[in-house]
Amino acid sequence: MIKLALPFLFLVFSTFSNCNKETTLTPAAVSQAEIPVSGGKTNKAPKNIILCIGDGMGLGQITGGLYSNSNKLELERFPVIGLHKNHASNKLITDSAAAATAFSCGKKTYNGAIGVDSEKRPCKTVLEMAQEKGMATGLVTTSTIVHATPASFAAHQPQRRMYEEIALDMSDSGVDYMVGGGKKFFDRREDERDLLEEMRNAGYTISDYFEEDFSKTKIPLQGKFGFLTADNDPLPLSQGRKYFKRAALSALPFLHSRSDNGFFLMIEGAQIDWGGHSNEGDYIVSELLEFDEILGKVLDFAAREGNTLVVVTADHETGGYSIIGESKMDSLEVKFTTGYHSATMVPVFAYGPGSEEFSGIYDNTAIFDKLVKLRGL
Repeated sequence: MIKLALPFLFLVFSTFSNCNKETTLTPAAVSQAEIPVSGGKTNKAPKNIILCIGDGMGLGQITGGLYSNSNKLELERFPVIGLHKNHASNKLITDSAAAATAFSCGKKTYNGAIGVDSEKRPCKTVLEMAQEKGMATGLVTTSTIVHATPASFAAHQPQRRMYEEIALDMSDSGVDYMVGGGKKFFDRREDERDLLEEMRNAGYTISDYFEEDFSKTKIPLQGKFGFLTADNDPLPLSQGRKYFKRAALSALPFLHSRSDNGFFLMIEGAQIDWGGHSNEGDYIVSELLEFDEILGKVLDFAAREGNTLVVVTADHETGGYSIIGESKMDSLEVKFTTGYHSATMVPVFAYGPGSEEFSGIYDNTAIFDKLVKLRGL
């Protein structure tokens, strides 16, 4: 096992805000704390788990973001680093569905599988295990909420493009906090059901981009919350998407207040992957830097609370991204080897109680195993 530590101390600021006592929750930075060189190693099990997935975010993309941001990323604050092997059960190059199911269920499965094993049998996810333990749960993404990565934590379908079936699973999942695109799969369906109205009847506060901007929505202190940020895919950050940071950081106080047993939250920076598919270096960097900014605030929260395990990784690398030629700091020349995914191992970053378990090299399924073991799920 290899453990890489970053031996420096720095100040961090909490993500909690003073909430409107009547109806709203918003994030902010408040207090100071130090992140120990040990990675927050304690004898205690984590109470909260925050799994952050930068879709398509390989080491090349991280490096591109670093050198495009004056040689600095919040990711550098994580003291424990590992690598995971991300192949699917049926192919060396995985897709997001098989990779996310490996994280959520701890099983290698075929490309396209959503929360099912290689025999198409539903497998219990870490999010569902957390619910059974009385933990609050949340999913936030810059893709549709029915896209492969978030779907694999709360749905069970044989193919990732069964969006209406996945939406039905998601509406019945009981997830406390859901933010992402894909409104049309909930309220304009072939079966003519309005899942959003059904969720409201089940106790959710549901809103969407058509009714109001996410920056103006009131996140309730009671009940469950969902927001659909686009009819289909949300916009890239460069084209005006604004909700991701607030949605991710508002989840922290919302979930924290809902259960004395802690929470499980998955945050996905989905469009790092989309930049890789389109071979656009600027697209990759802008999406990665917003994701990285959120990681900094998540770390602040974890340092303040002292009982939160934060794990950051990618499902796979996308594009075969390389920095080449006459590149300079903040001015990169890049090339791509593919418009799809590569088989390259991708890094894992960890902080908090149990973080030392994430050093070394292991299969992507081990991320599930480690989370379940550490939290006692």
